[in-house]
Amino acid sequence: MSDEPALRVVDLGLRFGALAALSDVSFEVGEGELFAVIGPNGAGKTSLFNVLSRVYDATSGRITYRGRDMAALRPHHLAGAGIARTFQNLGLFKAMTVLENVLVGREHLMGAGTVRAGLFLRSARREEYSNRAAAMQALEFVGLLDSARLPVGMLPYGVQKRVEFARALAMEPSLLLLDEPVAGMSRGERAEITDLVRSIHRERKMTMVLVEHDMGVVMSLAQRVLALDFGRTIALGTPDEIQRNEAVIRAYLGEGHEVRA
Repeated sequence: MSDEPALRVVDLGLRFGALAALSDVSFEVGEGELFAVIGPNGAGKTSLFNVLSRVYDATSGRITYRGRDMAALRPHHLAGAGIARTFQNLGLFKAMTVLENVLVGREHLMGAGTVRAGLFLRSARREEYSNRAAAMQALEFVGLLDSARLPVGMLPYGVQKRVEFARALAMEPSLLLLDEPVAGMSRGERAEITDLVRSIHRERKMTMVLVEHDMGVVMSLAQRVLALDFGRTIALGTPDEIQRNEAVIRAYLGEGHEVRA
């Protein structure tokens, strides 16, 4: 990891009228780091992710990615800035094939215009072959090469999640935002997706920010963890430090819980 952080969040605030969803949240994510955000229901995790992915505009504070002010980005600019996101509720096109869904992730990399593509000029053909090859490579990475021609809607949920990962990888991001990647999965599916996230991080050297409820998954993957409660930071540290933090334990288990050393 580089000494200069890839992602810097400073005094971030988000309000909906009188409700403060986030208050003075600050953290940094290093280049190549796998960083996790945890917290009980209503802690502000989803609000934070929606600000990072430009669904919401922050009320206060600043976010920069590789020195670039993210407030200037709209959601459709994220891919061009090297940022991809997966969703808790799959954002796939169920009637399209696996390959077609993955190719959607490369739209920002497609330079051939409609007229050139329609005329099927040599440069447009080269671009089409190149994009299909990249999409197939992403499918091979997630273990779905043989499923490229199948309609996404006929696949099990755990396999559809892999399609979403392939689409994100096909975008060629430098920062990957993972929104509860194992939510709603069986134990076996959770283990497979956990291994996939670990492989992406190890082999692609990618900066990753993960929001997840499954503490076993978080603690086995993350290098550092940010814990939120009621929209505020209550702890920031390594998985071992977070698991021993009294404020984190009480946020999850309640004030009456006896914290043991």
